[in-house]
Amino acid sequence: MPSPFQTIGLIGKHEDSGPEETLRRLGKFLAGRGQEVLLESTTAGQMPGLGFATADLERIGRDCDLAIVVGGDGTLLHTARSLADFDVPLLGVNLGRLGFLADISPDEMLTALEQILAGHYQEEQRFLLRAEVDGRSCVALNDVVIHKWNIARMIELETFIDDRFVDAQRSDGLIVSTPTGSTAYALSGGGPLLQPDLNAILLVPICPHTLSNRPIVVGGNSPIEIAVSPRTELEHVRVTCDGQTCLPMNGRSIHIRKHDHRVRLIHPLGHDHFQILRAKLGWSEHPV
Repeated sequence: MPSPFQTIGLIGKHEDSGPEETLRRLGKFLAGRGQEVLLESTTAGQMPGLGFATADLERIGRDCDLAIVVGGDGTLLHTARSLADFDVPLLGVNLGRLGFLADISPDEMLTALEQILAGHYQEEQRFLLRAEVDGRSCVALNDVVIHKWNIARMIELETFIDDRFVDAQRSDGLIVSTPTGSTAYALSGGGPLLQPDLNAILLVPICPHTLSNRPIVVGGNSPIEIAVSPRTELEHVRVTCDGQTCLPMNGRSIHIRKHDHRVRLIHPLGHDHFQILRAKLGWSEHPV
């Protein structure tokens, strides 16, 4: 039976030569099996000695059956946003610290990849958020954060869900998170952990002035509007997607909804989200 993944894109962490040896091993392994390998062009520019055919992200999304991301969760977040509209599945090899998304270690990758290329794998789909600010937009797999900028005082925000007023708050900002992002900034802000396949959106205030202002979970299909109070100057507010894309505020409303396309993540058989939580958050440790 032929592999479901015949053309495979390789993407490394940008501005870092650390993935070079891992990418070299991956490319040699895949080419030896007869797969066509396309190395992402920015990655190739950082590592000119790899010698594989190159392609930009758009071509990888259009022509590849699988994209392998070598780096950390940040690299996978960037790639997921770039390729979400192409429906190409992603596989993450973790060279970073946490590895909630990029969950295969370099030591395990060839064994895992052998099984995946033979069709033995698990696939999950995760939704993204799309934020629109005054005609501009950004997409996030983890979170959209409305936050203060270049000031030491709080900003004032009003939240509307399904066109209904929810609350007004004075805080350092608000995290609007997917279930995927519940293990990221939202967790640091005191939010709950959500199972990744839940159709839900998490709203977590950042250092609210009123301590009764707590995180809430709403339906994943609910449109959300965050309005900046006239008492807060727009130059002191920014919108950031996944901690990587920043939009200045030119209008007072941020509209957030589920993105039209989902991210497809490939895992080895036996992938267990709760096992990852135990390992990454130290839940297996015995109390002292």
